[in-house]
Amino acid sequence: MSTTTSGTKAGNKIVVGLGELLWDLLPEGPRLGGAPANFAVMAGRLGDHSVIASRIGADSLADDARALLASMPVDCGFLQTDAERPTSTVTVKIENGEPHYTIHHPVAWDALAFTPEWHNLAQQADAVCFGTLAQRDAASRQTILAFLDATKPACARIFDVNLRAPFWSGEVLRESMGRATIVKLNAAEMPQVLAATNACPHPPAEQDEDELLRGAHLLLDRYPMHLLCVTMGGEGSLLVTRDCSHRHHGLATTVRDTVGAGDAFTAALAHYYLEGAALPTLSEAGNRWGAWMASQSGAMPPLDPSTAARMSMEIRARRASG
Repeated sequence: MSTTTSGTKAGNKIVVGLGELLWDLLPEGPRLGGAPANFAVMAGRLGDHSVIASRIGADSLADDARALLASMPVDCGFLQTDAERPTSTVTVKIENGEPHYTIHHPVAWDALAFTPEWHNLAQQADAVCFGTLAQRDAASRQTILAFLDATKPACARIFDVNLRAPFWSGEVLRESMGRATIVKLNAAEMPQVLAATNACPHPPAEQDEDELLRGAHLLLDRYPMHLLCVTMGGEGSLLVTRDCSHRHHGLATTVRDTVGAGDAFTAALAHYYLEGAALPTLSEAGNRWGAWMASQSGAMPPLDPSTAARMSMEIRARRASG
């Protein structure tokens, strides 16, 4: 296991995906994923020194995960190995065209350990992305919170809300938001988050743009975050700070698979946030990379250098135009 990220190139930000790494067992075959892992792979493709901080079993699925990730621009030196619990799997069944997920429990990442190596990583991190799912068990929740508390004040702590019933609670939301620099959630999650955090005990079930903006300000008033991001699928996003907001109406794309699109959005948002970009650039970057991911199959599809260069050029042109 790595104990340092000293191999980082000068100027590269250290960006950590903290939480679950898993195999989705789809009808067409297994596919590696997990929101923090998807985030980390995308961050690496954007040029950050990205790290997956998770835990896998001592089994063949763990070997397969390591082999696949070896071809990705991501640091796997902080993956823990659990001798007792298996590598995580999620059974996916398609019924009437809709996917239904069985997230198996317990698995290796339910026992994340806050080791000295992870403490060192936390102190070096420029950004860390975490969610709700990996906090479903007390041991991993304690580790995730300890990791966040060990980061430097300037670290961007990105709470990517992902409400997978029954694996979340109001307490997890409140503790996480209290530590977050950036909070990202989707429009459907807004009323649940407002109610569970007591920011608005009885929010409207239907959230139009005005309600989303109002909800964002209620959360910003209640918690010390700097930025709240609401994603709306193909309809774009809404970014809100205490002083301003920016609405992006999305980009046209031929949707092949939405798996990982939100994670690509988050990685792009984090990358340009660390560069000090303004809200319009953050919106453009997140939506552009999210749309690209939705046009691909899977959350870790091949990315050729010419596509990456073109996307970067288009985003930087947007930034230059203000």
